[in-house]
Amino acid sequence: MAAQPPRPVGERSMGSPREAARAPARSPAWAPTQARTAGAALVGQRESPESGLQEHYSNLCMEKSQKINPFILRILQEVDKEIKKGLAAGITLNIAGNNRLVPVERVTGEDFWILSRILKNCLYINGLDVGYNLLGDVGAYYAAKLVQKQLNLIYLNLMFNDIGPEGGELIAKVLHEESTVHIGRMLKENHCLVVLHMCKHDIKNSGIQQLCDALYLNSSLRYLDVSCNKITHDGMVYLADVLKSNTTLEVIDLSFNRIENAGANYLSETLTSHNRSLKALSVVSNNIEGEGLVALSQSMKTNLTFSHIYIWGNKFDEATCVAYSDLIQMGRLKPDNTDVEPFVVDGRVYLAEVSNGLKKHYYWTSTSGESYDHSSNAGFALVPVGQQP
Repeated sequence: MAAQPPRPVGERSMGSPREAARAPARSPAWAPTQARTAGAALVGQRESPESGLQEHYSNLCMEKSQKINPFILRILQEVDKEIKKGLAAGITLNIAGNNRLVPVERVTGEDFWILSRILKNCLYINGLDVGYNLLGDVGAYYAAKLVQKQLNLIYLNLMFNDIGPEGGELIAKVLHEESTVHIGRMLKENHCLVVLHMCKHDIKNSGIQQLCDALYLNSSLRYLDVSCNKITHDGMVYLADVLKSNTTLEVIDLSFNRIENAGANYLSETLTSHNRSLKALSVVSNNIEGEGLVALSQSMKTNLTFSHIYIWGNKFDEATCVAYSDLIQMGRLKPDNTDVEPFVVDGRVYLAEVSNGLKKHYYWTSTSGESYDHSSNAGFALVPVGQQP
């Protein structure tokens, strides 16, 4: 998989960042359990060069009960020295297992798991040589995840690592260009498109990043539908940031993703302090709990443009029920502009589902009532492009 000759640690590499890649469709059965359950570092919380890669590696090994590989530790010490000299960009790590100049303890798949967790947040490292090691299919899985997360990586050498067919397939999949790359290029040039539906498109965080990068330059898109994809809270960092400057988007459908509390908080902060153009947001079934839902409700108290919100399918606690009940009772949130309705049992407030949404009748038409109801198709009511009134 070598794309160019390896460079020693600290040598600067030239070239453009690699295009965003597709992530594996599922975690293989042999991936360590603790790796799947450990919380991912938030995008934007990058390790600064001053923090020390050597110290970060040692601490992470201790935290995950993983044996420290002295070879990796030695290489990271050298990188820390290079960084102190001011060479904090374009660094290629040479951790090849056939190094005859220093003692080598070959890197295993579990070693690479720890290493990949560090490197995915190091934007000043854009090359990695781990050839002639013992990564196997486990290491291939984490190499694929690294390629997906570390968009600055332009050189990766995995030769002679006992990678089997399954590991090879995972790496091959992440090297495909997501279609969002091409859609993003189109949005940068197109200034006529008003509505874009990309639901059920297998979009991941790298894909939403591509779209958000394009939206900095786009001044026509008003309705963005990225529902039913694989976007997590990391992807919300990009969306929240672009919404700080974008004054065109009015409707965003994030239903059936997994942005969780962290993603909801990112959006809430932007909607409270910066954005004054977004009118409708759907976060239906995004594994958001009370804290994140309450934060979004607070945004509506200060942002008077933000008028429609859909939250059903998340985890309601008492604070959430009270917050949205208060919004509706004070008239700030109209009953037709949300998919929940408060009711009281034994003095406690609960929320029931109401058949309202951005596009409830997008795939089907109700057998009773109006075929086009603004409360059930609020997205098309707010941005009436291609819809019959």
